[in-house]
Amino acid sequence: MALLHGAHCICVVSPLFFAHRGSEGTRLLFGKVSATCWFRVELSIPPEWAGQEVHFVWESDGEGMVWRDAQPVQGLTKEGEKTSYILTSSLKEAEPHSLTLYVELACNGLFGAGKGSMIAPPDPDRRFTLSKAELVVFNRDVYELLVDLEILLDMAQLLGEENQRSFQALYAANQIVNVCDVKDPSTFPALAAVIFSQRNGESQHTIHAMGHCHIDSAWLWPYEETIRKCARSWVTVIRLMEHNPELTFACSQAQQFEWVRSWYPGLYAQIQDYVAKGQFIPVGGTWVEMDGNLPSGESMVRQFLQGQRFFQEQFGQICSEFWLPDTFGYSAQLPQLMCGCGIKRFLTQKLSWNLVNSFPHHTFFWEGIDGSQVLTHFPPGDSYGMHGRVEEMLKTVKNNKDKGRVNHSAVLFGFGDGGGGPTQNMLDRMKRMSDTDGLPRVQISTPDRFFSVLEKESSQLCTWVGELFLELHNGTYTTQAQIKKGNRECERILHDVEVLCTLAVAQGGTFQYPASQLQQLWRLLLLNQFHDVLPGSCIQLVVRDALQYYAEIRRAGSRLQEEAVQSLCGELLQLKSGRAESTLVLNTLPWERTEVISRTGTVPASEADWGETRGSSSTAGNFTPPQLPKARVCDICVLFSQEDGSITMENGLIAVCLDAMGRLTSLRLAHSERKPVTMLLKPLEITLAGGLRGSASFSLQVGESSTLTQEIILDAMCPYIRFKTQVDWKESHKFLKVEFPVQVRSTNATYEIQFGHLQRPTHWNTSWDWARFEVWAHKWMDLSEHGFGVAVLNDCKYGASAHRNVLSLSLLRAPKSPDATADIAHHQFTYAVMPHQGSFQDAGVIQCAYNLNFPLHAVPASSMQCLAWSAFSLSSPAVVLETVKQASPPGSTVVVRLYEAHGSTVVTWLQTSLPIKEAMLCDLLERPTAKGHLPLEQQGVRLSFKPFQVLSILLVLRQ
Repeated sequence: MALLHGAHCICVVSPLFFAHRGSEGTRLLFGKVSATCWFRVELSIPPEWAGQEVHFVWESDGEGMVWRDAQPVQGLTKEGEKTSYILTSSLKEAEPHSLTLYVELACNGLFGAGKGSMIAPPDPDRRFTLSKAELVVFNRDVYELLVDLEILLDMAQLLGEENQRSFQALYAANQIVNVCDVKDPSTFPALAAVIFSQRNGESQHTIHAMGHCHIDSAWLWPYEETIRKCARSWVTVIRLMEHNPELTFACSQAQQFEWVRSWYPGLYAQIQDYVAKGQFIPVGGTWVEMDGNLPSGESMVRQFLQGQRFFQEQFGQICSEFWLPDTFGYSAQLPQLMCGCGIKRFLTQKLSWNLVNSFPHHTFFWEGIDGSQVLTHFPPGDSYGMHGRVEEMLKTVKNNKDKGRVNHSAVLFGFGDGGGGPTQNMLDRMKRMSDTDGLPRVQISTPDRFFSVLEKESSQLCTWVGELFLELHNGTYTTQAQIKKGNRECERILHDVEVLCTLAVAQGGTFQYPASQLQQLWRLLLLNQFHDVLPGSCIQLVVRDALQYYAEIRRAGSRLQEEAVQSLCGELLQLKSGRAESTLVLNTLPWERTEVISRTGTVPASEADWGETRGSSSTAGNFTPPQLPKARVCDICVLFSQEDGSITMENGLIAVCLDAMGRLTSLRLAHSERKPVTMLLKPLEITLAGGLRGSASFSLQVGESSTLTQEIILDAMCPYIRFKTQVDWKESHKFLKVEFPVQVRSTNATYEIQFGHLQRPTHWNTSWDWARFEVWAHKWMDLSEHGFGVAVLNDCKYGASAHRNVLSLSLLRAPKSPDATADIAHHQFTYAVMPHQGSFQDAGVIQCAYNLNFPLHAVPASSMQCLAWSAFSLSSPAVVLETVKQASPPGSTVVVRLYEAHGSTVVTWLQTSLPIKEAMLCDLLERPTAKGHLPLEQQGVRLSFKPFQVLSILLVLRQ
């Protein structure tokens, strides 16, 4: 046997815990789910164990951390095959024979504490068990023999009867059993060594093995527990590196490094040392492993910006590989964003989860919507948590779909998702496979070494164009609607705060750009974009934390915005104690807007409470007092009520007919069986009779116990009709959608993605088409034929589809795992329908969707009149000015980020009223590009764009 047990361990536990004696002996039951318990462990090692390898063994179904001398030294996770802490590899007389350890025990397993299944909600009644706490002598010779036999037997079984190496391995294993003398360790290794010393030929496939420990920043456990998971996993890696200097470990997510830096400074210092040695390798370049579909383009930029800056500041290097193994699909805009952040290599494996179609490549070039390309690798073993077994290595070679094009692939080994990481056993298995005839060549490698080899072999690789769509988890576009809404709102808040703060600084007063506060708020938002939080595939505890972070961003963002406006507008603002005689309007978007706004912040009783605002030019900061328009029929909204209960709404731009059920044309609200909602609770009635705004409202019963109320709003001069919706959602296993059958025929629909859009088919000709039965979109989707189309806009939804002539928007879901209460709440959201002439580009669908998501800011002001002031304008509607912020560190340089939104090659002039003395192109990390100087001309700054190109510009202000 490999372990000789001793009985010299005394475990002193709190009297709060009680012992339970069963058939297996005494076990300690302790703790509720998510609690943390501490044990003091007093050890006394017998003198007769001198010269032996001594381990402290601890087995519990909770995750543990051993502390020694006030420092974490070893993670303990039974599910992760880590149940011992090596006290000494060879006990010496001078070493302490008596010592005290502390074990911090988390009341959750490697994958949370689900009741009945892994992804079930946590079981509140579960108690955790400590089943073993012992001192043992570890027999290293026996252990090595067992590993030898495991590899030999796997070769015999898995290589197949047609392979002579299978028989050679079998005979070697049989001879070992025959000649092995358990009392003589010298008889153990000889026969196995003969097999493992027989080398491969030069053509053998090479596997680059890299230690890894994907840790979900939140999933079946809250953020707080992830901090401890990181420490438990990474301290174990450090211990392994001490005994295995060849071990490399690829580790992503700057947020997790920051957590360990803050909470475990001693461990972090050790990590920094191993980073410097090239063993502990930061990868990914992002703040967290974010969702690849739902964050906005600017949010994705900030993921890289915050991540790469952290790695540069902490380790003196940025990452050259984007590392996103577990995310639910990948936007077609990601290749451009990677390249703009110093990354041209990408690793994932999640598309192996496809429900319908097998992805045709493992190593290929991925091309985004602008033409940018990145070298991409999917580990052919279809896992980021391998254990170094023969079966996995053989699968890696057999499963590789790019044989002949490349002869190298990656294996990521170590327990993942819940943490854990590599084990000594994994390493020892792969050492025996380093260059053994009949097996692929396995070498411990690094991401850079691996991708460098692929780059040399890349001439024959294929190219995949467009998104990497995961044919699974479509429901994550909709689940946890409050998280989706919080994400969209907070993206807007931070956008507006940065614009207004930047303009306040540029005005030249005493206002200080709130760089540190904005960084903190951005990091909270980026954290919530983790790929199990924003998609909603997490437990209720995580949802609670995420909503608290959104609330913090709203509060702090509102305060920062108020301070910026106060500095920017000064004496124009009405003192809080005074009476507002006028309204100051701020437009944070870069185009002229004509909209109906509320001067009181309440629903008006008549059109006299409403005003119109027109920007005098395209702006990113526009201030003008509202004025009522002249009375023209085409400028106002008119409502007509019919005898059958229907209502017609017209504003000169569009005419809308609602039937008595509140349905627009053939509007239906349906769950997954597409059952129309027909139970009317409150009939359709006019709530605002027209003028600058007209509206009608109604209420429906949805399902067995839910209600939906809508106010359907049409504003003067507005090209779309809004559906302001409130739902009290109390359903189980239901899906709420809204459908718009339209008189449009097209084989493709268009959906907004980050910094652009793409088309997806409206038919199900192939399995690839059908697998996209629901897709994701951001602020708009559009179905157009030549000369006419219909767009659906939204303010916080992401799930969408277009089949034949039906546009569908996913509103709410009601899953039961891993959060049994998902979406059971009151919801408010708005969507809109916009019919248009011509193309969606020419009709301004993109701008209208922005307007819906970025409302004008109306603040009380004095009677003092002021002219409209525009900070930025663009000469082409094809280009969107997305971001205005201070460069880092803040000072006299402004960063503006623009993108081409129509899918066209275009030249535009960027004009600004800010005091600019110099302009230059920079990358997404805000580093000036070579030959990036831009001349300042009378028309402004001339910018050339290719389709969907993103440009960032540094504008240096005159002091």
